[in-house]
Amino acid sequence: MRTLYGITPSRAFRPLWVLEELGLDYRQVGVDYRGAALEDPAYLALNPNGRIPTLVDDDLVLWESMAIDLYLARRYAGDRGLWPDTIQGEALTWQWSFWVMGEIEHPLLSVLMHRRLLPEPRRDAAKVSRNLGLLQRPFDVLERALEGRRYLIDDRFTIADLNVAAVMSWCLPARVPLHDHPSTRDWLGRCLARPARKRAQKAVPATSPPT
Repeated sequence: MRTLYGITPSRAFRPLWVLEELGLDYRQVGVDYRGAALEDPAYLALNPNGRIPTLVDDDLVLWESMAIDLYLARRYAGDRGLWPDTIQGEALTWQWSFWVMGEIEHPLLSVLMHRRLLPEPRRDAAKVSRNLGLLQRPFDVLERALEGRRYLIDDRFTIADLNVAAVMSWCLPARVPLHDHPSTRDWLGRCLARPARKRAQKAVPATSPPT
């Protein structure tokens, strides 16, 4: 039985979505990134960074959400089509997965924090404006890549789409409109409408650390 540590409203959502796409059996332990559970010695023995998510799959202990996603898709995709068919497709999968983390995740998270998540006195409108500006170039890159295409690779939904869409999904709670990027908007809608994504979104409350 695979075990994933982390609550759903966190980066743990990404591997949860992969697990649901692949139809794998797993157990989720809802360790909260805001609590003391991350400093519990039993959890630090799994992830010395004191972060979530962490995956335990047989003898493998793996952290970092994108590494977990790529591992699960590479190992278990089988005939489900989640992993690309060619080495070129694999290279593009790595490219898009690294790209979304380097170009989009941080500025989009900053917008989300300062628009919605932080207490009002700690929100900074200047940071929202600055990071929205930083997002325009990568949004344009993604838009051009998706023009005339339904998905990023092989014209079908793959782990590359999942990884990018999982980060881009923050546009919704951050209230970042995509009306100037219609191909991206439509692609994101297709990705987020997938039944596996909806199953992964179910809330799991915080729990005690592993024993």
